[in-house]
Amino acid sequence: MEQYAIKGGNPLVGDVEIAGAKNAALPIFAAAAMTDETVYIDNIPDVRDIDVMLDAMRSIGVVVKRISRHRVMINGGNIHNVTVESDGCKKIRGSYYFLGAFLGKYKGAEVVLPGGCDIGSRGIDQHLKGFRALGAEVIIEHGLVKARTKCLRGSHIYMDKVSVGATINVMLAATLAEGMTIIENCAKEPHVVDVANFLNSCGANIKGAGTDVIRIRGVERLHGTEYAIIPDQIEAGTFMFAAAVTKGDVTVKNVIPKHLESVTAKLLEIGCEVEEADDCIRVVAAKPLAHTQVRTLPYPGFPTDMQPQMTVALALAKGTSIVTESVFENRFKYVDELVRMGGDVKVEGGDTAIIDGVEKYTGASITVPDLRGGAALVIAALAAEGCSIVDNIKYIQRGYEDFHIKLQNLGAQIEMVETDKDVQKFRLKVG
Repeated sequence: MEQYAIKGGNPLVGDVEIAGAKNAALPIFAAAAMTDETVYIDNIPDVRDIDVMLDAMRSIGVVVKRISRHRVMINGGNIHNVTVESDGCKKIRGSYYFLGAFLGKYKGAEVVLPGGCDIGSRGIDQHLKGFRALGAEVIIEHGLVKARTKCLRGSHIYMDKVSVGATINVMLAATLAEGMTIIENCAKEPHVVDVANFLNSCGANIKGAGTDVIRIRGVERLHGTEYAIIPDQIEAGTFMFAAAVTKGDVTVKNVIPKHLESVTAKLLEIGCEVEEADDCIRVVAAKPLAHTQVRTLPYPGFPTDMQPQMTVALALAKGTSIVTESVFENRFKYVDELVRMGGDVKVEGGDTAIIDGVEKYTGASITVPDLRGGAALVIAALAAEGCSIVDNIKYIQRGYEDFHIKLQNLGAQIEMVETDKDVQKFRLKVG
């Protein structure tokens, strides 16, 4: 089983190139299958969730060619099956985007109930509400979500809660519905905007993405296009916090600074220096970190996907900090592992972490509970005194391209290992 072996104590220094956004790529792949013409997509990240999604598309007749590591060709002209139920799709959230895509294109779809990280209840009730408002019949049976309609018609839909997935899924379906659809109280995340921009480049008529009201005038068909996915702001934020935690000096490149404003604001608040340019951000942690309070919120608020990285930083800050999780109720599973490394963090009520800063972490054997919590624990291990062994890194590989290699290039002592012998070799090498 693959693990990370890490010797902490080195400040991360240098430049790191950020990959394309996984959370934009997955729905854009589903959207690409909505046209019978060929689509080329650039800046795709090379991570496991991407491979699972593309394999699922191949299994139903979509022509998929990986032209290069970060460029793919997709043609959905010969889809022979609108039932998507591969084992891989049970493990990723992005599989549910086939519902909206195929409900729009074929007026029907059956998709296995989605998986992903266990970070709390992430029901699909808002997705189903939106599909029903457009005129679809939706049921769940035998582990599949089944949606059917004779005719999709535009509708006025108010989301009961802000949901990125539901906003995108309903937008996909409404793109090929008859008439006008208005979605209110919708998500404003950058990847929602990216999916809308992609669809518009295929001939859709979508306005308002990035605001809380999206208007979609249905079109009869979509055409081919070439498109480049936005940079991954969560990967960028992870490396920005890695600089803070390891007392480093890191420049993240290929980013859109506007997407990272909430992260930048908190880094400044805890005492880091932050310099922005057109497509890069430099973070320098030259002085001790200060305590603060943070609450996760939908975009443009502080992202839930950055909450574990924030906590890892604050657990080394002077004084007492409070982190409140308002998006997912089960997002502090990594805290037990952080405590094993010497962190003083107490979770109260399931949604609030009270953090008393400590001087240092110490190396330990730790287990990754989910994608973002796993990345945060790796950052903690990079700052820790001594060696750490990180298990269950498959979660990290779902969403970070070449994570350990990028860290190595910044001066981290980290290697991927598979056996006890590999671990022994690593320990001998790092001393």
